[in-house]
Amino acid sequence: MEELLFGGIRMHYHESQFRLSTDSVLAADFVCPRADGTVCDLGCGCGAISLLLLGSHPGITVTGIELQPDAAACARQNALENGLQNRFHVIAGDLREYRALFSPGSFSSVVCNPPYYPVSSGYHAQSPALAAARTELTCTLNDVCACAAWLLKTAGSFTLVHKPERLADLICSLREHALEPKRVRFVRHSSISPVNLVLLEARKGGRPGLDYEPDLILFSPDGAETAEYQRIYHRQEA
Repeated sequence: MEELLFGGIRMHYHESQFRLSTDSVLAADFVCPRADGTVCDLGCGCGAISLLLLGSHPGITVTGIELQPDAAACARQNALENGLQNRFHVIAGDLREYRALFSPGSFSSVVCNPPYYPVSSGYHAQSPALAAARTELTCTLNDVCACAAWLLKTAGSFTLVHKPERLADLICSLREHALEPKRVRFVRHSSISPVNLVLLEARKGGRPGLDYEPDLILFSPDGAETAEYQRIYHRQEA
């Protein structure tokens, strides 16, 4: 078991599990939940996104869904160790069984760091847990969007992070489930680097109209951390 302290949140995770990543940190920062919102974290793993959201938004509650029992147990332990057990509840279950797990319209926000790569992509991971986190072995992009659409109240928001090469697939799947893309931000390592990640927020039943936020640049040309990177990673608090 390894331990990480981030922004006042203490996280434990097994070496074989998907740990805190840039993707999760940026996704948590991009989410804009209601002040008293109810949030569902799809495929919450050890609880990274959920814990970061709870630390930044003291009025919200989060429910995590996690297929792997060991990761779900780790998320519950992380909630307990951070004193968040009354605001963070973890369900060990399959998000594809969303109709059996929840009533429709149970949440005001849904967030997800989904598997990026189709099974046919040839992507390989060192462990089955990491393979499931990064490859669509147990759920596809369409499964994630269908689940989010069921869980959300009308006008609720669905926020996720994905790879830029899957953006067309993402928008098509969102719209197929009446989730209208409303806000997008591209992430680059530097101002001259290609887009590496896409942050996107959709709204259930929303009208067409997509706002492009300024690109998130993580490092300056000389390799120094940008001010926004330092804000997101709490470097300014050190």
